[in-house]
Amino acid sequence: MAEAHQAVAFQFTVTPEGIDLQLSHQALSEIYLSGVRSWKKRVIRLKNNVITGVYPASPSSWLFVVIAILATMYTRSDPSMGLIAKIQEHLPSLLTHMNAVLFSTMLWLLLIFTMRLCLKQLLSYHRWMFEQHGKMSNTTKVWVVSSGAHLSGRKPLLYSYQGSLPNLPVPVVKDTVKRYLESVRPLMDDTQYERTTKLAEEFESSLGNRLQWYLKLKSLWAANYVSDWWEEYVYLRGRSPIMVNSNYYGMDFLFVTPTPIQSARAGNSIHSFFLYRRKLNKEEIKPSRIPGTVIPLCAAQCERIFHTTRIPGEETDTVQHWQDSDYIVVYHKGRYFRLRVYQAGRLLSPREIEFQIQRILDDPAAPSKGEAHLGALTAGDRIPWAKARTKFFSTGLNKRSLDCIEKAAFFVTLDDDEQGMMGDDPAASLDNYAKNLLHGKCYDRWFDKSFSVVFYKNGKCGINAEHSWADAPVLAHVWEYALATDSFQLGYNTEGHCKGEVDSSLPKPQKLNWEITPECEEQISQSLDVAQKLADDIDFHVFSFQEFGKGKVKKCRVSPDAFIQMCLQLAYFREQNNFCLTYEASMTRLFREGRTETVRSCSNESSAFVRAFEGGEAPDVCRRLLRAASEKHQLLYRMAMTGGGIDRHLFCLYVVSKYLGVESPFLKEVLSEPWRLSTSQTGVQQVELFDLVNHPEYISCGGGFGPVADDGYGVSYSLIGDNMINFHISCKHSCPQTDAHKFGSQIKKALHDIINLLSGAQPEPKKPEAGRPEVKKDQ
Repeated sequence: MAEAHQAVAFQFTVTPEGIDLQLSHQALSEIYLSGVRSWKKRVIRLKNNVITGVYPASPSSWLFVVIAILATMYTRSDPSMGLIAKIQEHLPSLLTHMNAVLFSTMLWLLLIFTMRLCLKQLLSYHRWMFEQHGKMSNTTKVWVVSSGAHLSGRKPLLYSYQGSLPNLPVPVVKDTVKRYLESVRPLMDDTQYERTTKLAEEFESSLGNRLQWYLKLKSLWAANYVSDWWEEYVYLRGRSPIMVNSNYYGMDFLFVTPTPIQSARAGNSIHSFFLYRRKLNKEEIKPSRIPGTVIPLCAAQCERIFHTTRIPGEETDTVQHWQDSDYIVVYHKGRYFRLRVYQAGRLLSPREIEFQIQRILDDPAAPSKGEAHLGALTAGDRIPWAKARTKFFSTGLNKRSLDCIEKAAFFVTLDDDEQGMMGDDPAASLDNYAKNLLHGKCYDRWFDKSFSVVFYKNGKCGINAEHSWADAPVLAHVWEYALATDSFQLGYNTEGHCKGEVDSSLPKPQKLNWEITPECEEQISQSLDVAQKLADDIDFHVFSFQEFGKGKVKKCRVSPDAFIQMCLQLAYFREQNNFCLTYEASMTRLFREGRTETVRSCSNESSAFVRAFEGGEAPDVCRRLLRAASEKHQLLYRMAMTGGGIDRHLFCLYVVSKYLGVESPFLKEVLSEPWRLSTSQTGVQQVELFDLVNHPEYISCGGGFGPVADDGYGVSYSLIGDNMINFHISCKHSCPQTDAHKFGSQIKKALHDIINLLSGAQPEPKKPEAGRPEVKKDQ
């Protein structure tokens, strides 16, 4: 193929006169420019490492310290109190001024260490989160002034705070057990609770302290005592399909599609992702912070956003990350293409990427034998995929093509379907859109890639992400940037194409080739059957609630997140006539290498409110119980954020028990309890990128995930602006007790009932608000 020849730097032939070398100047030029680009990145990385390493000081501050010390020496005073003379004794060959510079450097490093230590102590203080509004303690007031002085100075790089973030503390076993027993009380009758209490007390008084000693030891030398085990045992050692069970998705704008041209939408979006990667490599992205504060969050997960792949193994998978990649892999109609996005050392323009994508769409080549459903290997069980990878993809042509996919910056699917809120039934089309993003056709995604971007025939798009390398907020940050840059920065011309010119001499995207044996085809077919059954079993319902939003909830002096969680508790009780163990994801990125913690939203307080409300108690009583439940939920959320959660501590104790080969009936029971209601809030992190006042139609519907338990629900929700709440509900058709649409109806009813209770008003008729778009198909 022509593309293959262009990759060869030189050719040679043997003639009677000798060896005739034929150099390809274009190829050599590409190699040279690639090397220059690589060295530029190394220099930038080295410079950023120096800047980050001395933060909150700056490298130039070293010169200030040196000049200050030398200046004082000229006044015949000794600022070192004899230390420079001591250095002179041990290093007599150096001049006095050189010894002074050496002392200045040591003093500068000591000052940096002190500043970083002070910053770490400030970031370790979390009591401010638990104080009531308007009742700030003197300690917190001093902390606010001190932290503001340290954190509001010079502009930090993305990783500037990493060395100053505190380590995640190990909770006391007694406290964890006490909170656990409190969390399960509303789920058990007296006999069950008494039995569980005895198991907990036995664990606390015997094995618990032994296991705790190992965790404390680990916390002394590990940056985070949870994260590495969480990644390995919760994600990478899972042997069931990651499609649906682990991967999650994010949606496009809800009400508009910037262009109906598939290749154009791909051109702008792909270019936007690489602009983000450029900022990421230069560490120009602002460190994430707790909203409304200057408190930074850990950025460690950002390192593996691009050119990262989950590699299957028979016992455990691994996450492989490469330093760089100048191409993406594109899937279309059963074929895989390698698309380079750099030419002569520069990033292709959106119009040029559109041109290349259109070439793929117009390519008439048929898939190789067995190629069309190849991606199903990543959608099925992990052990067969690991064995197939070793047997069929470890050498030759298949290895080269697989390496190309795994080392790509990310994966792109060009889908021939049309998706979005459209047609005569927009609500049903939104459900189909969610299901398609979650699993597609089970073979048209590469589920092992850190993320895959899907572009549909009508210009709609979405994203599917692998979960082990990072949590949803990290990918959501990239996705928000891509959506905003695509629509508000790059834009389209009047015909809907990307702006700019095209270099028509660009080499065509290179089709990957495969040699798929009948035995390999059989394994692909088996993986596809497993994945298809799983996908067909998923029931999804997505809806945008526009009766009211967090604006009205805040006026009732209730936390919007606690409000939603109480609605979910009420809706679940109405449908199932009981309570269940409820999972709400909370982040622990206040700590170094922090990931998530569980908030157990079903509490004694929430169940008391639900029973009172359903039992017809007086509104005043129900309001009081609701506020108590909301406050308790906020307390649990803050505890989880600040290292006082239950589940990660118990999980790590369980891992230690397995390493020691000891059985704990208490831990075994705790870790086997099903999460029948798994929930997560997806918030907009970069509000400044979206103008929800002048352009309220440019909002994403958020994203979702599959159910955690076979007989449970997965619920993702996002509070957009002040007047919209989006819900993504998943469950399984195979469970007769669950129905995503019925549960959605119960949620809507609960939202109305609880807001009416808080406001003391009767249900109001829906009134359209000015400036807010109605729910309808794409404009």
